Amino acid sequence: MRAALLLRQAPVTGSPLELVDLPDLAPGPGEILLRVSACGVCRTDLQLAEGDIAARRLPVIPGHQAVGIVAALGAGVEGWNAGDRAGVAWLASTCGLCRHCLGGRENLCQTARFTGWDQDGGYAEQMVARADFAFPLPDDFDDMAAAPLLCGGVIGYRSLKISGIPPGGRLGLYGFGASASLVLQVARHWGCEVFVATRAVREQERALKLGAAWAGGYDDSPPVPLDAAITFAPAGEVVIRALEAVDRGGTVAINAIHLDRVPEFSYDRLWLERSIRSVANFTRTDAREFLGLAASIPIRTSVEPFGLDEANLALERLANGQISGAAVLRCG
Repeated sequence: MRAALLLRQAPVTGSPLELVDLPDLAPGPGEILLRVSACGVCRTDLQLAEGDIAARRLPVIPGHQAVGIVAALGAGVEGWNAGDRAGVAWLASTCGLCRHCLGGRENLCQTARFTGWDQDGGYAEQMVARADFAFPLPDDFDDMAAAPLLCGGVIGYRSLKISGIPPGGRLGLYGFGASASLVLQVARHWGCEVFVATRAVREQERALKLGAAWAGGYDDSPPVPLDAAITFAPAGEVVIRALEAVDRGGTVAINAIHLDRVPEFSYDRLWLERSIRSVANFTRTDAREFLGLAASIPIRTSVEPFGLDEANLALERLANGQISGAAVLRCG
């Protein structure tokens, strides 16, 4: 099988991924073998490639928004058949026994493993995954359109829940890439007014076309106080801008695995029961809820396709802010 393999962490301008031929895979007990057709390209992949996130193993095949067809079943697998369509996302496995797993917070399991970080992911023609951590996908989405749902969509949906935004509330989105564009559609479905802050004028225009009530830059103030905000840009300064915009009692949810830093700020900005919360991973319940919503709304995804041999180019364009919507690799 062909795969884009991360051999070393380096700036994407140095092409850290190498297209290689590897032996075909076979599923182990409890696993499915997926013949991958599409895999979304996420900012987390970029941060892993460049070293902003410490590697847990090298070499590794990145990618945690994989869509494909089940080609084979390992021993003991139930609920899947060869030929089924499946999606594999960031959360690869958990222990199932710790207090976090038993308390409905498996996203915080201390021994959780993650796709494309702890184990090989979807920048390849094949991958294996635990069968109980794979998801059926809505029929209305083709493979390329479904891929962005599996990270930007699911993590964005968890961010919405963490933010505590009420139906009909005023929500701020700081940064407007693939994840934020999906969150906006869910929030509008809930009757929320959405206010978008992003650097690029073209993204401001795209937000307005998707139903945002207002769009401006990071230094612009929304016209009304916000009930909650979600930050997507990997910059701590943006978190402070969002905190300044939320009303008393409002929450800023940080949708990021890595920030450059959070600068010092006056306690007055946090006072009056405002709060800042990080968003870590997701639960399988989050994924199932979101995929159901995506089908019922229905959510629209905007995709820019790349070949598997263009994985470095996709990462470089993502780093330079040149992707409108979501970059997705054609793998099969």
